[in-house]
Amino acid sequence: MTEDKRQAAIIEEAKAFVDAEIRPFVNDFEEKGGVPLELIRKMAAKGYLAAPFPEKYGGLGLDPVYYGLFTEVFGKACMATRSLITVHTSLVGETLLRFGTEEQKEKWLPQLARGEKIAAFGLSEPDIGSDAKSIMTTWNEEDDCYVINGRKKWITFGDIADVFIIIASNNGKSTAFIVERSFPGVETKRINGLMAGRATYLAEISLNQVKVPKENVLGKLNFGFEYIVSTALDNGRFSIAWAGLAIAQEALEAMVSYSRSRSQFGNKLRSFQLIRGMIGDAVTKIHAARALCMRASELRKQKDPDSAMETTMAKYFTSKVAVDVANDALQIHGGNGFTNQYPVERLYREAKVLEIIEGSSQIQQEIISDFGLKRYYKRSNKS
Repeated sequence: MTEDKRQAAIIEEAKAFVDAEIRPFVNDFEEKGGVPLELIRKMAAKGYLAAPFPEKYGGLGLDPVYYGLFTEVFGKACMATRSLITVHTSLVGETLLRFGTEEQKEKWLPQLARGEKIAAFGLSEPDIGSDAKSIMTTWNEEDDCYVINGRKKWITFGDIADVFIIIASNNGKSTAFIVERSFPGVETKRINGLMAGRATYLAEISLNQVKVPKENVLGKLNFGFEYIVSTALDNGRFSIAWAGLAIAQEALEAMVSYSRSRSQFGNKLRSFQLIRGMIGDAVTKIHAARALCMRASELRKQKDPDSAMETTMAKYFTSKVAVDVANDALQIHGGNGFTNQYPVERLYREAKVLEIIEGSSQIQQEIISDFGLKRYYKRSNKS
């Protein structure tokens, strides 16, 4: 079996798993307030919590192209399980794989792969979102450890995570620490009343005089933002880019199916010109979004330095497409679109958050504009 066929088989198996174990129960996850722990264990047993990890750490060894397709499979059916993959696997696992010491990788990656430890990423704070360099959580050095004080907020799967990557600052210099829930002074509080992410165990983390062993520094001391945060956010944006495509694709399939079955004024909705216009726009946007995602994936596979910018553009574009297509899908469903008996109600809610997480759309525009101003500047020939 070729490598492509091996990876393609994993994607097909994941589709069957999702259709049997996840898709029928998504509303239950939201009503009960979380992805069942038993489902997380089943995902781990399949290797789905370590899809891009090398096989020696218990992973499936998916390259970026197939990992993107894998993310789409889960994102189409259930944003909560996709969110678990984003934070546990991409933000934490892949960042550990890139910057962890051999000892850290040998200790943590197999546990993450087996689902023995659930991981979350602690960057955002109650008063700090897009301005991530201004975090207020602090660290100080003692003889045999580092001591962390502060609060983190909006931490996906934070209320059940066993281990966190926590970003803390010392005199304006940030450092990333591997912090275990079992450390004294670590407490989490569930965040409720959410528009989206209702099954993702979103939490606030309090860190009160938390003593962290010195071997738990991830990457270089005082270079947490330059290395760890930038890499983790790039990993996260790649996952969110495919998540936006997933929502848009699912919404398109919902609007097409509904328009072919629902009748008004004696005709199927699909026969009305304005409805056909919405579908035509959605198809075009999704094909463009998929092209961006595949382009970013191919460049990441090649380790091309332009991959980070292509990922940023993909994340920016697909998150907007997800909102547009989910909005039109709900419009086509009419009153039925406002009930959870149809998927578009959930897709509409979940689409919006993608324009905010892993860098808001406005932050992405700033990054992309900086790139454009440099890349496409043509000097005048005039003296």
